[in-house]
Amino acid sequence: MQKKISNLPFKGTPEQEQKLRAIIEECKSDKSKLMGVMHEAQNIYGYLPIEVQSMIAEGMDVPLEKVYGVATFYAQFSLSPKGDYNISVCLGTACYVKGSGDVFNRISEKLGIGAEECTADGKFSLTACRCIGACGLAPVLTVNEDVYGRIATDAEVDEILAKYGA
Repeated sequence: MQKKISNLPFKGTPEQEQKLRAIIEECKSDKSKLMGVMHEAQNIYGYLPIEVQSMIAEGMDVPLEKVYGVATFYAQFSLSPKGDYNISVCLGTACYVKGSGDVFNRISEKLGIGAEECTADGKFSLTACRCIGACGLAPVLTVNEDVYGRIATDAEVDEILAKYGA
């Protein structure tokens, strides 16, 4: 699945930038530390928007294309912010054959966002994932650390979302 770039404006703070620049300064002489710097940047900002990738590229003296390539190749990096409530719907085989595609579509419709997107207010984000290891509960979704299984109807999806203020 191709990663989506955020459609929300970047809202980095001077404090976040100061933290990132300190990390870059500490690591800039060793290009092998690029991934480590990227991990730290994601810890600071929650994701790797192009503005942050540009700071890393400039500070580490590596091409922006390399930073972007690493960010899009490795699954642990995100190009879009996560909401206060990150909803992840399992689209692995067991869940998919039991209707998780419909669950995903209902959430997408209800929140007005697609995969790897965040609502404009930053409250919800939606992720499609592959097998979370709860096949016996198929179809399964998570909201942050909360797990919901055997979701069979739109009403159940709506009820889950309502718990989080949607």
